[in-house]
Amino acid sequence: MERTLYTKKFDVVVVGGGVSGCAAALAAARNGADVLVLEQNGYLGGTLTGCGVGPMMTFHAGEKQVILGIMEELVEELVRRGQSPGHVPDTKQYTSTITPFDAEGLKLLLDEKLAEAGCTVLFHTFVGAVQTEQGRITGLTVCNKDGLNGLSAKVYIDATGDGDVAAWAGAPMTKGRPEDGAAQPMTMTVKYCGVDTEKLKGYVIANPERFPKLSPHMEIFRQPVPVDLEGFDDEFSGAKAAGELSIRRENVLMFATGRPGEYIMNTTRIVNHDATDAASLSEAEQIGRRQCAELDRFLRARVPGFEHAMLEFTGPTVGVRGSRQLVGRYTLTAEDILERRKFPDTIAHSGYPIDIHSPDGEGTKAVFMSEPGTYYSIPYSIMVCDSISNLLVTGRCVSATFEAQAAIRLTPSAGAMGQAAGVAAAMAAAAEGNTREVNVQALQRTLVDQGAYLEL
Repeated sequence: MERTLYTKKFDVVVVGGGVSGCAAALAAARNGADVLVLEQNGYLGGTLTGCGVGPMMTFHAGEKQVILGIMEELVEELVRRGQSPGHVPDTKQYTSTITPFDAEGLKLLLDEKLAEAGCTVLFHTFVGAVQTEQGRITGLTVCNKDGLNGLSAKVYIDATGDGDVAAWAGAPMTKGRPEDGAAQPMTMTVKYCGVDTEKLKGYVIANPERFPKLSPHMEIFRQPVPVDLEGFDDEFSGAKAAGELSIRRENVLMFATGRPGEYIMNTTRIVNHDATDAASLSEAEQIGRRQCAELDRFLRARVPGFEHAMLEFTGPTVGVRGSRQLVGRYTLTAEDILERRKFPDTIAHSGYPIDIHSPDGEGTKAVFMSEPGTYYSIPYSIMVCDSISNLLVTGRCVSATFEAQAAIRLTPSAGAMGQAAGVAAAMAAAAEGNTREVNVQALQRTLVDQGAYLEL
């Protein structure tokens, strides 16, 4: 790639090529911005491709689809290519629907979409420092195979997940729950192929009383849809008591990918580690792999259908639920979600519940909206702050309380926020580069024109 990359000034630099960052880049480029995306891995997709996370949860609130736009465009293309079954019923109805997908297909699709939009993508690149002057970011120092170099833009989008750019620019941030700063536990996923689904489902159907979260919805489970299954509590607790498992969780959580016999295990739990601390994050990766090895032995010995399954991979990197949060012009709260508060600057909606994996270990607390099938609003003001005028933050590190972040951290919501951030960044770049002065009504109209769902 030409060295002029480091001498030109882009309209928008997006730091982080996860789903939220990709949606932001696409939206900004489609609104006329010259966009550069920086990604630490050698591929796009973030946790969906780099951490083995799946399925996407959720585009719906009951039967109503409340997330459309770029995220739905991606799903429709994956379906067209045979790389996703689309939105299917959640077999235990934790959410109304889930969206399995093929991670390798998503990598290629995002490459193609960003190329078609005219985005420049720089892989294997970390941001190491942020330069500011008079409340504006003036440049980034990046590290990659070219060494240390500077990059600059009119507007910067922090889609790092951990709020790295915002924090290093001096924006006010919080971390974890307010009483002690502890974050939700990290998880390293395990992906299997060759699972005997008929044997697994047959065991569950024959023993519904052992799967209390699933048994009320057994008719859905019997359908030929990808399995979302939580259970084997007795087996799990027995293995923990016998010293076979050190995982501070109460049961097994698994999701079928849509490919026959392929499952993602979202079961490991790494507590008391900090994703913004290099040593702590490194240790979390090692703990995750050890827990995956324990889980592998457990599944083969105690869960029907896994006896002869093939372990495809762990990770590849540990998945992080939360770390830093921006202190923005507005902070989204649990009350906003539970009361379904409306905002004049709404840029997205979501039906995912408040879903807190306890920082202390065992326990997962879900606080649903007051009525099943309802949804809430997400305002633009949680992506901007008063201290840095040409910065937008998107994804799980937006301005939200510990409880509210546990609801909006999931992929479809993060992608919807990314689309809004991209449109806003393009608008700001075309003016004075001030993200706080974006015309919200024009932003909302553009989002609707791009196919996003908004109730205004």
